Amino acid sequence: MAATPAAADLLARLRTRHGPLMFHQSGGCCDGSSPMCYPDGEFRLGASDRHLGDLDIPGVAEPVPVWMSGAQFEYWRHTHLTIDVVAGRGSGFSLEAPDGVRFLLRSRLLSDAELHELELREREEGEGPTPPHP
Repeated sequence: MAATPAAADLLARLRTRHGPLMFHQSGGCCDGSSPMCYPDGEFRLGASDRHLGDLDIPGVAEPVPVWMSGAQFEYWRHTHLTIDVVAGRGSGFSLEAPDGVRFLLRSRLLSDAELHELELREREEGEGPTPPHP
């Protein structure tokens, strides 16, 4: 999990305006297929949602957790994901929408070493869903 410098800059500004942040990627249609940024805890997580990791953003005191629906994770599980930002309006529900930009995911296939690390982590965590973050 990573964020581009442009996404990190935007996240730092959003953090100043809205407090701690979180991302969720639902995999739904239209804007639901984009990563949505919310105030941390404002999006209700489901039992099948997977915690992909946390983004450490310069200038932001706490990590930004990134979550994805379990079904969507099955499609993306073998990729390294980078959150980026581009011009254009996305969903009105994501915090960046009023700024005339939207977050999106860029991906690349995991290396053999990264795949091995993922398999080890999943074995340690068990095969069940990641528990929702409080």
